[in-house]
Amino acid sequence: MFSFQQLRGFVAVAEELHFGRAADRLQMTQPPLSRTIQKLERVVGVRLLDRDNRKVVLTPAGIAFLTEARRLLTLAESAPNLARRIADGAAGIIRIGFTATSALGPLTTVLNVIEQALPDVGIDLFELVTRQQIDALAAGEIELGLARPPFDERVFASRPLARERLLLAVPSGHRLAYLGRRVLASDIANEPLIMPSSTEAHYFYDLVVRLVPISHQNVIHSVSQALTMVWLVAGGRGVAFVPASVTQLGIDGVEYLELGGLPDDSVELCLLWLRESRNAVLASVLDLLHDVVI
Repeated sequence: MFSFQQLRGFVAVAEELHFGRAADRLQMTQPPLSRTIQKLERVVGVRLLDRDNRKVVLTPAGIAFLTEARRLLTLAESAPNLARRIADGAAGIIRIGFTATSALGPLTTVLNVIEQALPDVGIDLFELVTRQQIDALAAGEIELGLARPPFDERVFASRPLARERLLLAVPSGHRLAYLGRRVLASDIANEPLIMPSSTEAHYFYDLVVRLVPISHQNVIHSVSQALTMVWLVAGGRGVAFVPASVTQLGIDGVEYLELGGLPDDSVELCLLWLRESRNAVLASVLDLLHDVVI
């Protein structure tokens, strides 16, 4: 196998086309440089240079080998710096899980912050509900989640990222859209409800039943994704409690109404990660996002 010293010697001679000038450039004498090239040619198995007392010329094989030699030397010179940048968290890969609704604003903000400050960090995205994100974090399949609380604080660390209102989605032209005021729980006592799944959308289910006294006998559908809820509302199947961010979807046939008696920031989205994580890129990303609240 050839050495990087041999490659540097060959590149110098190939670029100078003169052993004397190449030796001066490498701060060595000409005889050992000639032996270095001879050893390289024996290892490669072909003549790379044609030389006589007057000139040095690259052979066709030498021309092709020069391109690869330069590439290998560039990689060799950049590898230590890349290793240091990875160790410092300035380069590498971070895998991020996100809920569908978080893609309607918070996710884009997070990606823009990371890409602007850490251009050498690659980002892999995974759309997962919160429960799936928790499993993926525990299995080491992602490093960071955009998820809904609560979490096991013994295992996971979290930080609020975004807060928004809870709205009522109704079919266009629905009677509730003409109340002229915020909708109260008594206004929807007899309305068919499209609810978040108590197992697949645990956070939203608990949030709704905690904030709004609903009658479970009115629930006609339970689904895991807010997007599905909105489509069902558009189809006239019922009304649904949804985060304000879904208004950005622009789905026809749906109106979004304010709910009375609810706080404006009742829906919460958090950054979520393993407490025991030693991922340097994750640490850099969390530092960047420390003061980001949407």
